[in-house]
Amino acid sequence: MSTGTDGRNMAELAALLADGTRAGICVALLDGRAWTAGELARRAGVAPSTASDHLTRLVGGGLLVEERQGRHRYLRLAGPSVAQLIENLAGYAPTPPAPTTSLRGANATAALAYARTCYDHLAGRLGVLLYDALLADGRLDRSSGLALTPDGWAWAAGLGVPVDVLRAARRPVVRDCLDWTERLPHLAGALGAALCSRFAELGWITQGAGRAVRLTPIGRAALAESLDVPVNTLLPGTPLAPSSGRA
Repeated sequence: MSTGTDGRNMAELAALLADGTRAGICVALLDGRAWTAGELARRAGVAPSTASDHLTRLVGGGLLVEERQGRHRYLRLAGPSVAQLIENLAGYAPTPPAPTTSLRGANATAALAYARTCYDHLAGRLGVLLYDALLADGRLDRSSGLALTPDGWAWAAGLGVPVDVLRAARRPVVRDCLDWTERLPHLAGALGAALCSRFAELGWITQGAGRAVRLTPIGRAALAESLDVPVNTLLPGTPLAPSSGRA
């Protein structure tokens, strides 16, 4: 998706996401899974033929990739960089007034805001807290671009993260990604993905409904100890404290 000097390619990319149905499809795919065309049509509330046209445009524009298995057409985001683009755009979008919802709907919204996946890494309040805690402890450094410090590498290795794989990855080890609910950065990149996977392996987090993630009681205690933060800061509904590591 290179951009010409006249900005035409950028305009074409913007046009792809200027449609509410296509933008909604991309947001749905932030859970990192591959969805069938039929599932995405139902999610978007449009006819299958209409969804098919939108999906073809998104694939042609390089935002989605497709795989076919028998009669089914599976689609997913084209990669982490596309996921970051979608999440960042959502973070800059105006926040609509909170609609009146049922208790069930309100609980689902709160769960999504507290912790969710952004493609393959943690987002929401929990993702921002992780990012802030690593900055505050000097495991991340922003003095000359975001980087994992020696203490950070040692911390990740102590958790069982395969640091040799991270060092060899073509993907940036750490990146910040603007969180669309908190409007603050959360941790992305290869480390963000590896931590999300490792926390699930340890039983610290479990998958909730859709993109929502649940922090287990064992995970809350273990993560608080690992990040050297009070356990109550990891409770849903607890306001985020300003990080001393932020510029």
